[in-house]
Amino acid sequence: MTDAERAAIHRAAMHLPRAWTAAEFAGLRRMPGLIEIPGQRGFAIGRHAAGEAELLTIAVLPVARRRGLGAGLLAAFHEAAREGGARTAFLEVARTNAAARALYDRAGYAEIGCRRGYYDEVRPAIDAIVMSRAL
Repeated sequence: MTDAERAAIHRAAMHLPRAWTAAEFAGLRRMPGLIEIPGQRGFAIGRHAAGEAELLTIAVLPVARRRGLGAGLLAAFHEAAREGGARTAFLEVARTNAAARALYDRAGYAEIGCRRGYYDEVRPAIDAIVMSRAL
């Protein structure tokens, strides 16, 4: 999958936070500990270091949602993180993103904190819920 393809999927899938550009995806691929899980209609990207993993983004095309693709990408991310030595996974999700929060709840994540007004590209700003689960 090219950076342009990632950006197109992200743009179609994301309302908040803003979609990432092809250049931003290219920059991510230079990051140490990168975990990238590609799919035909979506992907997951994260990183791992020092026994922890962070899911940076997961995106599924709207026409492919509610078919288990997101759950499959998330499970593959968890497996790759474990293989990289991570014992705990973290993520942030917009308080208003009920579908993503339900996915993470089903995958065993629990809310551990809140970043007030984190998504400030909208008004009023929206909180980010910080979630974690053991791997």
